[in-house]
Amino acid sequence: MTDSARSPGRAELTRFLRSRRERVRPEDVRLRSGSRRRTPGLRREELARLADVGVSGYT
Repeated sequence: MTDSARSPGRAELTRFLRSRRERVRPEDVRLRSGSRRRTPGLRREELARLADVGVSGYT
């Protein structure tokens, strides 16, 4: 059984957070865009650092 099948709210939260991360470019928050990105927007690690939380806490 997948996580989303066990908890529909979790899948919804995942989609919400991903959509919000995609709206913000690294340059918007004074980060270097660096190397090629596979997805638009901020990476989870970058967002966690900006929010001053651990990556594992964010994920």
